[in-house]
Amino acid sequence: MSLRNKIIYWVSTLWLALGMFSTAIVQLMKMEAPGQVSPPGVEGIKFLGYPVYFLTIIGIWKILGVIALLIPKFPLLKEWAYAGFFFIMSGAIFSHIAMGDTFKQFFPSVILIVLTVVSWYFRPASRKIIFANQ
Repeated sequence: MSLRNKIIYWVSTLWLALGMFSTAIVQLMKMEAPGQVSPPGVEGIKFLGYPVYFLTIIGIWKILGVIALLIPKFPLLKEWAYAGFFFIMSGAIFSHIAMGDTFKQFFPSVILIVLTVVSWYFRPASRKIIFANQ
């Protein structure tokens, strides 16, 4: 793997991990107390038509996905993490479009899906699944 590809891989992977981890923390901090303003994400998830408990599910899976991407070895687990990130972000993009949101509102999801694809494409051989017939 060339130095250029390693740099592309690590920059995209670290930005992806940071983006997924930070949004997961926001999603997990969704507790609504009577009389308080709803935390970030709660009104958005309600607007999109999803139950608030989805924030907990998505937040936990994002953190587990970040761990899977950053730890060495376990290439199958990494493939699952990439697939999960792709499904979550493509679902977010489609949900925003279906609700008539502007590009500005789903742009963060576009950035994260692009980082997912770039990181997956440039991952080193040690992080890929090796099949017996290759």
